[in-house]
Amino acid sequence: MLKLDSDYMEGCHPNILEKLAEINFEKNAGYGTDGYSKSAKEKILKACGLENGDVYFISGGTQANMTIISSILKPYESVVAVESGHISTHEAGAIEATGHKVSTISGVDGKMEAKNLSRFLKDFNDDENNEHTVFPKLVYISMPTEFGTIYSKRELEEIYNVCQKYNVYLMVDGARLGYGLVCDECDMDISFLANSCDIFYIGGTKVGALFGEAIVMKEKDFIPHFKTMIKQRGALLAKGWLLGLQFDVLFSDNLYFKIAENAIDKAKKLKKIFIEKGYKLYINSPTNQIFVIIENEKIKKLRENVSFSFWEKYDGKSSIVRFVTSWATKDEEIEKLEKYL
Repeated sequence: MLKLDSDYMEGCHPNILEKLAEINFEKNAGYGTDGYSKSAKEKILKACGLENGDVYFISGGTQANMTIISSILKPYESVVAVESGHISTHEAGAIEATGHKVSTISGVDGKMEAKNLSRFLKDFNDDENNEHTVFPKLVYISMPTEFGTIYSKRELEEIYNVCQKYNVYLMVDGARLGYGLVCDECDMDISFLANSCDIFYIGGTKVGALFGEAIVMKEKDFIPHFKTMIKQRGALLAKGWLLGLQFDVLFSDNLYFKIAENAIDKAKKLKKIFIEKGYKLYINSPTNQIFVIIENEKIKKLRENVSFSFWEKYDGKSSIVRFVTSWATKDEEIEKLEKYL
C-alpha cells in the first residue's frame, strides 16, 4: 500500500538514529537540563537571530499549542484564529478544554488577513459592553496554514503591526515550518519570522524528528515559569535529552532545511502529475500538502492501492482529498501514484 496521508509516517532522519545509538548508554540529566538540549537551544537561537530569546522542547504540536495558549492567557482572555485554523478544527477542543475560547474570523486560503483582524479587534474595543465578553489577547496563525499556503513578509508584518497596535500577542504554529520556509514562494527566513511574532514553534515531528517541537520565545521569561506550566500540562519529559538531541542534530549543518527541500521537490512532481492527468486542484499550495478534487467513485478505486486523507465533501459527486509528501518521500512513490491515477 502506497501511503501519502501525512508527513509524520516515517521514523526520523538517519543522522538522528545514528546519534541516538552512539550515545544510548550515556547518562544525561533530565527535564531538558542536559548538554544536548543546551547545544540545540544555542543553535536555534543563533539561526533565529535572537540574542535574548529562549527555547523549550515539547513532545507534540497539540501539546505545544495548548501549553502556550493556556499559559499566556488569563481566565477571561481568548485566542483569535481563522475558521480553518488547526486549533479551531483538528485539536478536539484542546484549547477550549483549558477554559479559553477560540474566537474565529474568516480567512482567505487558510490565511488570516490583517484587515479582518484589525476590524475584529477594533469592534471589540469599540463595544461598550465588552467587559461582559472574553477579551482577545492572543492571535494564532500557522506557517504553513492548514491548506499548505504561506504568509509573505508583508502579510506577517501587517498582522504583527495590528497585534502591537491593539496590545495582543502573536503566536505562529510552525508544525510544518521547514516546508514553509524552503518552498519557492517564501520570501522570509527563520530569523525574520522569529522577529515578527512573540512566540512560535519549530516542528520536528513532521520534519525529520521521531517526535518533538521547539518552542521559541523572542524574550526570556516571556511566559513566567513556563517550564512549570509545561510540567503541569503533563508535557515535560523526564528524558528531555531525547528532544534536545534531535534538534541538536537537525540544526547542525542546516539539516532541518535541507531535508525539508525533498518534500517540496516531490510535491512539485506530484502536483504536475495531477494537472497533466486532468485533475483539479482545490487550492494551489506551494508546500508539501496537495489538495485535489476527485470523484467519489475514483476515490474508492484509488484507495485500493493508495492511502491518503479525506478533507471535506466538494459536491454530491466529488470530495477534496489531501496527499502529503515528506522529508523522506522517494521518487519511486510518486511514480507509483502516477500509475494508479
